[in-house]
Amino acid sequence: MSLAIFDLDNTLIATDSDHAWGEFLLEQGAVDAEAYRAANDRFMADYEAGTLDIMAFLAVALEPLAANSPEQLAAWHRQFMAEMIEPHILPRGEALLADHRERGDTLMIITATNRFITGPIAERLGVEHLIAVEPEMRDGRYTGKVSGVPSYREGKVTCLEAWLAEQRQSLAGAWFYSDSHNDLPLLERVDNPVAVDPDPTLRAEAKRRGWRIISLRD
Repeated sequence: MSLAIFDLDNTLIATDSDHAWGEFLLEQGAVDAEAYRAANDRFMADYEAGTLDIMAFLAVALEPLAANSPEQLAAWHRQFMAEMIEPHILPRGEALLADHRERGDTLMIITATNRFITGPIAERLGVEHLIAVEPEMRDGRYTGKVSGVPSYREGKVTCLEAWLAEQRQSLAGAWFYSDSHNDLPLLERVDNPVAVDPDPTLRAEAKRRGWRIISLRD
């Protein structure tokens, strides 16, 4: 048995859930349309370029969680799942999860998208363990701030190492599946790195290093 770790966005699902949530909020009229769309698109471009300031992004991304009640957020998320996530769940991704599950591997999703967005997605995919950006909560409401180290780039390694120590597990024989060059710090740490429908930078690096490259798209 090994640890089978999966990135989420554009790996197990054919969309970026963080960006999609921003677009959903725009459709609901929950944010200032012009300013939020510009920021959402700019941060997405920065992520793809590997230049994202994660704390600047989270200051914008988590603000709507603080501005709305838990009841409103939960209702929106149910709609978001049905309209913007479910159509993008990849059957081949689910089959890959099932394959590792049948082997007895421990399944984990590790993502730079926050737990509010990704928790229900991980549950839908049947993945028990999730490492995600943790939005801070006080008195039952989100504060708009981050709790702990954001699980982005090297932060994914930091968060995973803390989880491994807590669970008394190791990375021996571990797999990690990702589409993004932002995940190179973690891909370099596992015995079985796999590039999934990779971006051009990751594809080139995977070819150079002899890593497996697969597609989960139809």
